[in-house]
Amino acid sequence: MSKKKSDKNGFVYSTDPNFQYSADDGGDAETLPPAKQKLRVLLEKRGGKPTTVVYGFAGAAHDLEALGKTLKSHCGTGGSVKEGEVLVQGDQREKILAFLLKNGYSGTKKSGG
Repeated sequence: MSKKKSDKNGFVYSTDPNFQYSADDGGDAETLPPAKQKLRVLLEKRGGKPTTVVYGFAGAAHDLEALGKTLKSHCGTGGSVKEGEVLVQGDQREKILAFLLKNGYSGTKKSGG
């Protein structure tokens, strides 16, 4: 009998009867210092609304959550952290990029839509 599991990497099904699924949550990753982070700031439409997305963060999930909370507070708007990305409501690229550079992060702004 085969076993079914799903994870964020897209693994869904195995026909190998000896298969053993092991979830790799990546929660134990070591967070790089801000100067070594290569973050990207992009504007996307999600649900028909403009959303600023920050991706490329290398580190622990709780550090990404903290960065997301700080960015949302700095911009004075809502948002969330999902699947390794910080989502901030509205076009906040300039504010976020200025904040990241001021705090020692290496960030770049990309135009998108």
